Amino acid sequence: MLFKLTFVVLTAAALGACASKTTAPSSSNATGQTDSKTAKAKDDIIGTILPGSKFAKLKIGMDMSQVQALIKMPDDMKRYESGKRWIPFYFGDDAQRMETYYEGEGCLTYTGGGVFGGVGGQLIRIHADKTKACFS
Repeated sequence: MLFKLTFVVLTAAALGACASKTTAPSSSNATGQTDSKTAKAKDDIIGTILPGSKFAKLKIGMDMSQVQALIKMPDDMKRYESGKRWIPFYFGDDAQRMETYYEGEGCLTYTGGGVFGGVGGQLIRIHADKTKACFS
């Protein structure tokens, strides 16, 4: 009997810990606050993208193949660890990052795949910088 009671209490506690609270999405209000998606998108574009430039054709979330179809191959590329590799049981696709440099335009950052390889190549940051300082 004690075993059953303990089992029921532990199961209820575990399920309660897994529950999530949903809230209505926020939107712009009179005080000038914006929702988190809009704020995040603004942070993912660094610098000023000039109208008519290569980067003006891009949108956050595009695949690397879509980007290369629009603006061709980059002049330089590097890959690095993002630190998420060390989060236990992390199965996201951005444990690595890929950064590409386009001469006279700036840098693009993509997800580089998960801990065990896998899917990656989604555009997550545009850094408009003609000096190559973004690629150090």
